[in-house]
Amino acid sequence: MPATIVLGAQWGDEGKGRVTDHFAESSDYVVRYQGGNNAGHTIVVGDQKLALSLIPSGVLYPHCVPVIGSGCVVDPKVLIAEMEMVAGRGIDPSRLRISANAHLIMPYHRKLDAVMERYLGNNQIGTTKRGIGPAYTDKYSRTGIRVQDLYDPGIFRKKVETALDDKNRLLTRVYNQLPMDPGIIADEYLRYADRLLPHVADTSLLLWEALRADQRVLLEGAQGTLLDIDHGTYPFVTSSNPTAGGALVGAGIGPGEIDGVIGVAKAYISRVGTGPFPTELSDDLGNRMVELGGEFGTVTGRRRRCGWLDLVALRYAVRVNGITQLFVTKLDILSHFPKLQIAVAYEVDGEKFTDFPRQQSVLYHCRPVYEDLAGWNSDISAVRRYQDLPLAARAYLEFIEEHTGVKVGWVSVGPERHQLIGR
Repeated sequence: MPATIVLGAQWGDEGKGRVTDHFAESSDYVVRYQGGNNAGHTIVVGDQKLALSLIPSGVLYPHCVPVIGSGCVVDPKVLIAEMEMVAGRGIDPSRLRISANAHLIMPYHRKLDAVMERYLGNNQIGTTKRGIGPAYTDKYSRTGIRVQDLYDPGIFRKKVETALDDKNRLLTRVYNQLPMDPGIIADEYLRYADRLLPHVADTSLLLWEALRADQRVLLEGAQGTLLDIDHGTYPFVTSSNPTAGGALVGAGIGPGEIDGVIGVAKAYISRVGTGPFPTELSDDLGNRMVELGGEFGTVTGRRRRCGWLDLVALRYAVRVNGITQLFVTKLDILSHFPKLQIAVAYEVDGEKFTDFPRQQSVLYHCRPVYEDLAGWNSDISAVRRYQDLPLAARAYLEFIEEHTGVKVGWVSVGPERHQLIGR
């Protein structure tokens, strides 16, 4: 049975957690394929709200195996704390599997992340300071430490010492920080090894065998397309590939295993941190979206910037990911706005862009070209059938389909699991 990818089609924060939770119910495996604890998702179940930053949403279902793939970076202290948190909520984390090839976030990664961002001053990227970028830097410079290294203590200690030979010079001479002790770090991390051992696996082989056994695999991305290190609004991006290509690499399966790519997009758009944002609303309308949508980061609590839906960016996400269906979230938030706008193009210096511009400078100087659409001014949170939505709400969704060439297969009209319309 083939696998399906669920990914963010905007700047992250699209509601992927509740989308993954919806599909996890009919999946045997849910795989997080990139990122670390710099991203999170919130799932609302009845009167409970569960915020996860590393463990895939599939952990909520007893039949489902949640997997952290080799494309992820793992802070073991954070992961163990999250496992204990879900266990305390009556959820069994014993099924969790972690790729032996996933890289570890070390204390010096967190330290460097914080001091490097501070020294950038006005040019800060907006990192979460959780060590994600420095961990990926070490991965690609081939000096990283992987989960499997925990199980050879001699090699692990040597790798920590070697890493700190370089990191301590940087910390002390460039950033005026105290050096870090490799022995203390190694002792701490080796204490995590026994706790994690039952969960460590060759996850690529695990998924291969599952697919051969006709089991359903769901690949879950963190962040969003416009934060992709290669295809996003660089340098205001994450350090990995949330796009569909990254799903294959991070999970360790081939493209022939994929039967569909579901792009998750909010009915409006938001981004957290710095970087270009053509449709941003820096006024009362934007503040209203933040208030109604509860637009604050799951991991950081940072206020998100909000604006009207951007179809130039969404078409771009459809193209680079090969999105086959869209899942539109938070349509109910727009019920509070009597008039709606959607950006269909950008304009700068008399030139019109209907495709995402190849030069990022355009995004800083462009003026969105909007189409006006009528609002529906009615509560849709109890609607469960597409035909029962107000005509204006259906027109809004059909406008998205017309301009992206992709069907809207699902719509959420509230945060609860059941507040969902499937087409």
